[in-house]
Amino acid sequence: MKIVLSLSLSLFVLLMDVNAQTAAELSEIWEKQHVSNILPSNVRHKDLKSYLDGLKKIGLKVNEAGRSYSNREIYQVEFGSGPLKVFMWSQMHGDEPTATSALIDMFTILQKNRDKDWVKEIESMITIRAVPMLNPDGTDMYLRRNNQGLDINRDALNLKSPEAVLLKRLRDEWSPHIGFNLHNQNALTTAGSSNKQAAISFLVVYGDAEKTASEGHDRNKRLTAAMTQALNNFIPGHIGRYDDGFAPTAFGDNFSAWGTPVILIETGALHGKDEMFLVKMNFVAFLTSLRSLADGSEKILSPSNYELLPNNSSGRLTYFVFRNASIISREKPKEITSGDIAATTDRRRAEFTAPTTIRQIGNLNNLSGLEEYDVSDYYLIGRFQPLKTGSFAEILFYRKNRAVDWTVSDIEKQYPPDAVFSLGKWRKPLPGKESNE
Repeated sequence: MKIVLSLSLSLFVLLMDVNAQTAAELSEIWEKQHVSNILPSNVRHKDLKSYLDGLKKIGLKVNEAGRSYSNREIYQVEFGSGPLKVFMWSQMHGDEPTATSALIDMFTILQKNRDKDWVKEIESMITIRAVPMLNPDGTDMYLRRNNQGLDINRDALNLKSPEAVLLKRLRDEWSPHIGFNLHNQNALTTAGSSNKQAAISFLVVYGDAEKTASEGHDRNKRLTAAMTQALNNFIPGHIGRYDDGFAPTAFGDNFSAWGTPVILIETGALHGKDEMFLVKMNFVAFLTSLRSLADGSEKILSPSNYELLPNNSSGRLTYFVFRNASIISREKPKEITSGDIAATTDRRRAEFTAPTTIRQIGNLNNLSGLEEYDVSDYYLIGRFQPLKTGSFAEILFYRKNRAVDWTVSDIEKQYPPDAVFSLGKWRKPLPGKESNE
């Protein structure tokens, strides 16, 4: 009886330890222990330094690795002492910030849970180094390029930017076995031919146009399969495969050519979820990959979860579609334009209001909106300027059974509209519709 109880207890402990490494458990750990408390798009270089001070205080190795073109510090963080070398870098494009916060959370949670068996295994098997913000100048301006106007990710061969020189030096001096190149992609990218946003996209990056395979690339496919399997618990149907065209001057392609096979992770968006949800998805992906490397479970995985991912696509999705619109012109109010209106919102920091612009007017049956509205019962007129392609989507809505003098200059005051759409939100909602304020 004692032997049976002992075996049962051992099995229970083993199962508990395994469960502590599941995607659901990693999500729960992040919810309880993450330290990123600023929406990623609002994080500046000074905020990163504050985050890094927190990492130093709990005992992590953080050092200044170099300087940007405008002399801002670029840092590298390290965890673990294992023989397998993993190198990660984020925000080489200043307006692609999600993974930076995820890396801070990853290092924090690993360091604070060093007493856990699964973290001990990662620490003993892997050494992780990461540059959490390669382009601090672009980050502070929220621009893709650095302050030379260069795209660092297209500077792997010319090495005209100090950031590119630094990244290559960090790779060459250490010769990591695996690279993680961390980016953001367009929020309207879709997973395959669906109208589902690609919240996360992966790519196993080859080092030549012929896609010459190696054991490192095969391993990366298995790791990506593990991450896909984990993320399917949260975002099924919203995971894509990034375009695998060879980019001869890009860092991911050249890292792979130089002997460090790279996994590209592109974070998109998911309507109804905020930026922090996508930080959590990155965290789950990172820890799933590290865990499967440390315990060797990646070796028994099939790469099929990666190979079957739908290719990224574009042109099928927009932010807003107003269906069956009747558009009034102030200058020629008797000439009514009929059709659908598609509008998109520009990428901005979360703290700033982003303009919403009309991109298309016409028969848009081949286009889906993240939000769609049937406005067939209304006349639509521009709030400040005519409704046409390229103008701001500032729209007043009037029921068709109302008598309105469309030529008056202060129409909104003299004829209060039934609904108002402004700056990407319903300032006054359509009757019967809740506001997306």
